[in-house]
Amino acid sequence: MTSGEHVFVAMSGGVDSSVAAALLQQQGYHCSGLFMITNDQAQANQSDAQKVAEQLGIELHVLDLRGEFERIIRYFCDEYAAGRTPNPCVYCNRYIKFGLLWDFARERGADRIVTGHYARILYENGAAGLYEATNPQKDQSYVLSMIPRERLEQILLPLGSHAKDQTRTMAFEMRLHIEQKPDSQEICFIPDDNHIGLLEERRPDLVRSGKVVDSSGKILGEHTGLHRFTIGQRRGLGIAMGQPAYVIGLDPQTNTVILGSKEEVMASSLRAVGVNWLIDPPGQTIHGNIKIRYNHPGAPGKISPLGTDANEVQVDFDEPVSAITPGQAAVFYLENDFGRQIAGGGWIR
Repeated sequence: MTSGEHVFVAMSGGVDSSVAAALLQQQGYHCSGLFMITNDQAQANQSDAQKVAEQLGIELHVLDLRGEFERIIRYFCDEYAAGRTPNPCVYCNRYIKFGLLWDFARERGADRIVTGHYARILYENGAAGLYEATNPQKDQSYVLSMIPRERLEQILLPLGSHAKDQTRTMAFEMRLHIEQKPDSQEICFIPDDNHIGLLEERRPDLVRSGKVVDSSGKILGEHTGLHRFTIGQRRGLGIAMGQPAYVIGLDPQTNTVILGSKEEVMASSLRAVGVNWLIDPPGQTIHGNIKIRYNHPGAPGKISPLGTDANEVQVDFDEPVSAITPGQAAVFYLENDFGRQIAGGGWIR
C-alpha cells in the first residue's frame, strides 16, 4: 500500500467519505471521486460531494445508477414478499459499491477503491483479511461481509482505526465544512425512511389481510400485510395477549403472522445459505462469534459447514439468542492477534 497509487473514493457527500478522501490525498495518493445517484433525491448529497471534491482538487465522476439500483430494490421487495427481512446495504456493497463502482474505477486506471466504512483490512503472510474496526461501537464490518474475498486487496479503508468524533474533528481541521452533517440513518433509496410506502407502491400485492395467531394456532386478530412485520417485533402489533407479545414467525404460504412470548422468540441455532468466505472455507466445525444483524453485539457459537463447498452452514449458539431473522446476514468473526476477523457470512434462512 504505497502512496502515488491512483485510488477512486466512493464519495457520498457525508463526513466519513470526505475525510477518507482527504486523508489519502494527504498521504500522497492520487485520488479521484465517485458519486452514485441512486434515487431522485440525491441532488443535495451530490452538491456536498462536488464541493468537497473541488476543495480537494480532485475529479468527481457522477454515476447515475438508478437503473442498476432496480436490482437492489427488487431484492428488497422480493425478500419481504417471501416473509423475510432484507439487508440491502450488505447486498449493495457486494454488487454495487465493490462491484459496479470497482469495475468503473478499474477501467480508468484505479489501483484501489476507497470507502469511508469503519472496518480494517490487514495483511498476514501477504493475504488480506477483513477485520472489525478498532472502535466496536462504530464498526461496519458486518455490512462488508459479502464482498468477494479477492476484492479485499483492492480496497482501502482509512477510517478503520478512528472513532467518529475523531473523524468529525479531522473534517473541521481540514475545513471541509461538512463536519456537522448528520449521519444518514435511512436506506439510501428510501430517503423519507418510509419502507412500507415503497413496498406498497412497488408491490401492491403485498397489501392483503391475513390471520394473526399464537404459537398454538389460536387466532388473535388480523393484519394487513406480512411486510409490516419482522421477527422480534414488539411494537405496533395491535394485539393484546395479556403479556408482552413478539413476532416469532411469518408464514408467506398462509399469509399468517405468529406471535409468542419472549421465551419463544429465543432460538439456539440457524442455517445460513449463500455463504461468502473471506478465509479459506473450513473443512470442519469452527468456534467463533456470530452477529445476526447489524447492531447485534454477536454471540459465541459453533459454525459447521454443510456440503463439500461450505456454501451452507449450521450455526449452534452456546446460549439462545433473540430474534434470529430470516433474510438478515449471519456474519462469523474469529479472534486472532490482530483483533476480530470476519471469516465470512451467509443469508439466514
